[in-house]
This record gives sequence, C-alpha cells and structure tokens, in this order.
Amino acid sequence: MLTHDFPIRVYYDDTDAGGVVYHANYLKFCERARTEYLRAMGFENSGVRDQTGTIIVVKKIEAEYLAPSKLDDSLIVQTRILSVKNTSFVMEQKVVRNAGDIFVMTVLLVFVSEQNGRPAKIPEEIKKFFLKEMDTANA
Repeated sequence: MLTHDFPIRVYYDDTDAGGVVYHANYLKFCERARTEYLRAMGFENSGVRDQTGTIIVVKKIEAEYLAPSKLDDSLIVQTRILSVKNTSFVMEQKVVRNAGDIFVMTVLLVFVSEQNGRPAKIPEEIKKFFLKEMDTANA
C-alpha cells in the first residue's frame, strides 16, 4: 500500500454559493482519507487511543488549491507517508480528478498523550508499518 486511495463524491452540501467545493471541505476529505488509511493498516483511531493512550493531532498543514471541483465530481484522495520521526510523521495528500491533481497538501501529525497533551512516541507497531511503507515506496 504505497498510496492509499479514498473515493469521494462531491455533494451539494460540499459546495459554496457558486457551486464549487468550499475550500475547507478539502481538509475534511483529507481527514477522512487519513482515518481510512489507518483503518486499512489495521489501526483505528479509537483502538490506538484505547491501547496506547495516545491520539494523533494535526500540527501543521501546507495546502495548495490547483483547480476547482464541483457538484457530482468523482474525486480520489491519495495518501502516502513522506517521513517518520519519534513522535511525528508527515503525509502527503492529493485530491485528484481524472488523474489530475486539484488539491495537494502536506500534513505534519503528532502523537500526543491523551492525558497531558504532550508529544508521545509513535507506537512501535505503527512506526514499523510507516517505515516499511516508506522503504517500499523508495525501492
């Protein structure tokens, strides 16, 4: 699973008064795709929290809007791991339509303790999986 693909259909409530997807909804689309990426790896957010006492939070996002999408468009959110450190990791997420990028972002995510909100080590099983994904992508 070098890149995880998550399909999105644009509904009326995703659009603004001009019929174009409202900019903040791309962040929602990407959030859902990240959640499904973890689920596909076997790590549900609630399970990670319950088993390790950690949660994943967004620390930084860099986003670029390249083209608009509209009502009824069929989109794919592509998610992949770019880098992994002790407590954080970076993902790239692209929203594509007909194989063309319409939105691209990088997101820095940090594992934090649910109790005190301080950075916590990435659970070893998850870190190993992330590193394996990166090695496979770079091979």
